Amino acid sequence: MNRIHTLFKNKDSRVLSIYFTAGFPELESTMEIMEAIQAGGADIIEIGVPYSDPVADGPTIQDSNMIALENGISLKKIFEQLKGFRAKIHIPVVMMGYLNPIMQYGMEAFCQKCKEVGVDGLILPDLPMQQYLDEYKELFEQYGLVNTFLISPQTSEKRIREIDENTNGFIYMVSSHSITGAKAGISDEQISYFKRVKAMDLKNPRLIGFGISDSETFAKASEYSNGAIIGSAFIKTVKDSKNLSEDIQKYIQSVIN
Repeated sequence: MNRIHTLFKNKDSRVLSIYFTAGFPELESTMEIMEAIQAGGADIIEIGVPYSDPVADGPTIQDSNMIALENGISLKKIFEQLKGFRAKIHIPVVMMGYLNPIMQYGMEAFCQKCKEVGVDGLILPDLPMQQYLDEYKELFEQYGLVNTFLISPQTSEKRIREIDENTNGFIYMVSSHSITGAKAGISDEQISYFKRVKAMDLKNPRLIGFGISDSETFAKASEYSNGAIIGSAFIKTVKDSKNLSEDIQKYIQSVIN
């Protein structure tokens, strides 16, 4: 069974997924960050594949992308860094990236490499669902990769149900129609959206992302879903860190406790 399925089978609330940018702050930070995320008590590790034009990402993640690319990160390098990581990391690992660099690498070669190193799933925000169904669904299944689609407050009920039907891992609920970034609190408008989706009684678990940054926003998001995803606030922690492993663990503990 895929580790993502096992996780949600055993834990259906307060699931915490942590996003970080591969190759940031240093080219070789990847494994140290992954180990610290796991040690801190997070449930899923989300590895961001840096891209020069990350359309959904706010300034914090964009900056980390630029620094990682300047450091010399690439998909080839990420896979080299991930070789053998399953000897130390037992929680689910997801790769998040945009189609362009993956298409340049080759979709089948990418999926094959993900399976080879031990990646469990993919989040490709700019992959159209129809293209996934027509061209990649069988490929992802062949290599044991769970695909995650995003929904937002603007996504219609019909579309959400289509996504739920064609997803077999979890649904990424974008909390607002803005770009990523830590924001102050969760608005009534967002809660209304969370309640609306919760009432749909979807078959897949849901994780809320964009604007989740601390124990308060994590707890609030978890009231209406199975948990949350933290990206920008974590990247800031990494950027400001004087002791990477210690600061990461301290930050995650502050969120979940």
